[in-house]
Amino acid sequence: MSKRDLLLEIRLEELPARFVTDAMNQLGDKTDKWLKEQNIPFGEIQLFSTPRRLAILVSDLAEKQEDVSEEAKGPAKKIAQDGEGNWSKAALGFCRGQGASPEDIYFKEINGIEYVHVMKHVKGQPAMDLLKNLDKVLLSLTFPKNMRWGSLDIRYARPVKSILALFGSEIIPFSIAGVQSGNSTSGHRFLGSESFTVEEPDLYKTLLRQQFVIADPAERKQMIREQLADLARENEWVIPVDETLLEEVNNLVEYPTALFGQYEEEYLTLPEEVLVTTMKEHQRYFPVKDQNGMLLAKFITVRNGNSDHIEQVARGNEKVLRARLSDAAFFYREDHKLQIGEALEKLEKIVFHEELGSLGDKVRRVTALTDALTARLELSGTVREDARRAAEISKFDLVSHMVYEFPELQGVMGEKYAKLLGERETVAAAVNEHYSPRHSEDPVPASEAGAAVALADKLDTICSFFSIGMIPTGSQDPYALRRQASGIVQILLAYDWEIPLPELFQLGLANRGADTGKWIEDLTGFFKMRAKYVMDEKQIRYDLVDAVLRSSQIEITSMIKRAVILSEQTASNGFKETIEALSRVLNIAGKAGETAQVSPELFENSHERELHQKAEAVISEYYEAADKADYKTAFAGLKSLTPEITAYFEHTMIMADDENVKANRLAQMKQLADVIRSFADMNSINVK
Repeated sequence: MSKRDLLLEIRLEELPARFVTDAMNQLGDKTDKWLKEQNIPFGEIQLFSTPRRLAILVSDLAEKQEDVSEEAKGPAKKIAQDGEGNWSKAALGFCRGQGASPEDIYFKEINGIEYVHVMKHVKGQPAMDLLKNLDKVLLSLTFPKNMRWGSLDIRYARPVKSILALFGSEIIPFSIAGVQSGNSTSGHRFLGSESFTVEEPDLYKTLLRQQFVIADPAERKQMIREQLADLARENEWVIPVDETLLEEVNNLVEYPTALFGQYEEEYLTLPEEVLVTTMKEHQRYFPVKDQNGMLLAKFITVRNGNSDHIEQVARGNEKVLRARLSDAAFFYREDHKLQIGEALEKLEKIVFHEELGSLGDKVRRVTALTDALTARLELSGTVREDARRAAEISKFDLVSHMVYEFPELQGVMGEKYAKLLGERETVAAAVNEHYSPRHSEDPVPASEAGAAVALADKLDTICSFFSIGMIPTGSQDPYALRRQASGIVQILLAYDWEIPLPELFQLGLANRGADTGKWIEDLTGFFKMRAKYVMDEKQIRYDLVDAVLRSSQIEITSMIKRAVILSEQTASNGFKETIEALSRVLNIAGKAGETAQVSPELFENSHERELHQKAEAVISEYYEAADKADYKTAFAGLKSLTPEITAYFEHTMIMADDENVKANRLAQMKQLADVIRSFADMNSINVK
């Protein structure tokens, strides 16, 4: 079968850096899926992207679909033939519809009934006829934000400038937003040609390089890495490479050239975080350090272009950074006049949410919740004192000039200013830590005081928004409640703190002054999903996850530990028999009353007595182990009951004629089921 390469490029106005990589990957995934759906064989896929283009090169694409033979099912035999064996109109019509003749018919039995079947042969269409629909792939790309332009109805990340679509040397005809596909594209905005022709798909990458465009993002990123390494080696510098910043810079340039500039050393008196944030977040510069890790009055930037007039470019960047640092220095000096009391008063005038009051109200809720949590967790007096003070002043830096200008420094400046104003270092550290973890890769607070305030702050935010009906739905989560909940889960796990979820939410909702039952139910489901994600990351089997999520002990740390134990036990001898035995107990216990008591004097056989005696010992040991979070020992105790449970069911009729005996046996099952269900809902575990 003949093959050709496929090249597809859509060139746009400059895309935001954060759109580029995801859009490129979407283009690859959607094209791959579309080609497979069209049944067109193809080889390797290469992806390309820059701020101004998204492209895909598919090698060895077949010139036509593969021919397909598939079985088609028709009417039942009794409908397809009359009493003399002649074909009916239904059978003949079925054959015509499938492009077959009556001679092709054969019968197959399905559920005891014979049906007409034929083999349907579908000849593959030319690939070019199908590739004309590639506009649908391009239009299926999704972006964080879209825009409209002119009088067009189309919504896309940025206006479309040109479309390059080639199958071999042949143009694939289609149009998007009035832009017709062709065989031309453009080079670098300033260094390349405004338009040039691509004759063959495999020339794309080379031709763009000649036009000062490095189309392969991995190659472009490696160029930046090497240039940074060269500058560091030549000047004996250390250039910390932030991968997030590197990714962003890579998606801002088509032809990267790294260069360095410098600023006045007097700015080194500013906190390092201020300098680094100014460079990275506002200017996309890489900071520079000496061999001892001390910040130098230098920076690295990456130009979208070559090395021509590089000194002039450096001077321009120095001028911009100098203005930024001058502002930062002014803000820092002004903030030295700030007093904590005055700052807290200003919080009263800042709205947290129109239905939830001011930031001052938020601080008071967090302080009260911090007190409740530290008492419930039985933390030391010193930690409780530090946590309370940190909660009281946790938001005071939000009214500072520095945080207003650089929101990324909230907490960081709070710690620095708290120290300057005479707060204990442990308190100041907790003010900063209470924002952690800020994202999935961020560590949890390093101190118990910081962790307690972080827990209180995040819990108050989630409970408060749930209480006014602001619950995340689908992809909508404007207040980042999922991230806050994930932070709570991380903190609970890191500090091995165990508080049942309903109790945790009662504390978080204590100030709402209304019936909290519905909110607690919603919050429990919300947090169970966060726990499920953690267990999924640990590659715990879905049925084991469901089992612990349906247990009666709803507590994050405990549920995850129990799921790990179950996962470890699945390969052990007797696991299947144990789960089956425990599941039988759970099944029959559902018929017991709520407050049933076990009366040993009503036992009628030895198996009842043996199970009762063994269970009493195991239950005592189980709760003792669970109190110590020793769930391995707890499960071992349940597992040890397997022989007694099996023998019990073999020799005991639960639903006895004597109502007292029946009630007693059901009570015995319920007593045991309550313990089993506190570990997991064993009925959810698949042991087939």
